[in-house]
Amino acid sequence: MNGSHATGSPYAPHTDDERAAMLEAVDVDTVDDLFDIPADVRFDDEFGIDARTERETRRLVRSILGRNDDLTELLGRGHYGYYVPSLVDHLADRSEFLTSYTQYQPEVSQGFLQALFEYQSLLVELTGLEVANCSMYDAATALGEAATLAERVRSTSGHRVLVPDLLLEGRHSTLENYVAGTDLEVETYPTDDANADLDALADAVDDDVVMVYAENPTVRGTVEEGLERVGDLAHGADALFVLGSDPVALSLLQRPADVGADVVVGDASVLGLPTSYGMGLGLFACREDYLRQVPGRLVGVSEDATDRRAYTLTLQTREQHIRRERATSNICTNQAWVALRTAMHAAYLGPDGMVDLAKRGVTRAEALADRLDDIVGVTAPVHDRHHVREFVARVDQPAKAVVSDLEKRGFAVHVVGEHEVQVCVAGVPDERIDPFVDAFTEVAR
Repeated sequence: MNGSHATGSPYAPHTDDERAAMLEAVDVDTVDDLFDIPADVRFDDEFGIDARTERETRRLVRSILGRNDDLTELLGRGHYGYYVPSLVDHLADRSEFLTSYTQYQPEVSQGFLQALFEYQSLLVELTGLEVANCSMYDAATALGEAATLAERVRSTSGHRVLVPDLLLEGRHSTLENYVAGTDLEVETYPTDDANADLDALADAVDDDVVMVYAENPTVRGTVEEGLERVGDLAHGADALFVLGSDPVALSLLQRPADVGADVVVGDASVLGLPTSYGMGLGLFACREDYLRQVPGRLVGVSEDATDRRAYTLTLQTREQHIRRERATSNICTNQAWVALRTAMHAAYLGPDGMVDLAKRGVTRAEALADRLDDIVGVTAPVHDRHHVREFVARVDQPAKAVVSDLEKRGFAVHVVGEHEVQVCVAGVPDERIDPFVDAFTEVAR
């Protein structure tokens, strides 16, 4: 108490004499001498923020948030805002979950570890692969980790990573960052009607390829129809076949293991987390052959000294835990709390509920595309494929103008081409569909 009182901080409880002794030991006169901070960026003890009461602060924040547009978002392309049951909020907001960091001490983290084990089990069941880690940052970093894993496990030399030309820019740039310190090079292969151009991919695959990546559904919402052929091409070159997807889509589409996928990555936050404009939850599952190469952590189940079921972190391959040269990744943490929410949401839905949610995305997208296609000046969907929750529509008017006019009427959709917009139904209330069609009819003229 005396020390903290002397410094005014409970986190640095040193007396003046103790501080002086430490400074003398390192041969400096003041604490400021320990830091080399340019004067123009050095804090001058003034934030320039007026002091406000709690009530005044709340009023200010409300006024700032009130300037946001109140839009019905029909946005997708990798981020989906499904309805999250209030049960998830009530359980996940318990203090023992909110305040938990990495579950280093299993004896006091059994509940959280069990939830993460259930999350891993969910992904194993959906993908058909034997191993899933207990979460990663997001889909983009999971893709990057898949590429470096492919480089480590490939039995022969090679340096090319093939991805579809429709890959989201953010995921592509993250992948480029991941391979910057390796010999890997990222190249794109063509798509045809929003699916992989299998003939072009066959021409691109050779012995220098270490990984082939495909997505199902694609970024344009189409179901990828040639996955088995993509897997055959990859394996024919002794390369890994990596597939991108998400838990909702996986509950309805072909299991990745059944089409030859070696690794599955993607965003699991489609369950448990509302649209968060960038934040996600990276899923990573793979074949048991690559168990020791899995980045991040694995939660395992065992028995304690009294033969009771017990959970613990059984594999931690990051460089903070093992020798740097043996580490698979430098990822420092995971998305444990978000994974907890995903597991809760999935458990709430159950297998039938997840299938129903996925089917609803298919039927609602198809029905909305049919309605937009009836509008003069609109063709929907652009791609002659099956779609999951989103589709691309062609408009005779410039797409930017159409999107701008829709925004003025309270709706947000993506511009994806000079005359193409993308529409997503995930999380959109039924009662907002009719007004959206009416607004689209007005702006498409």
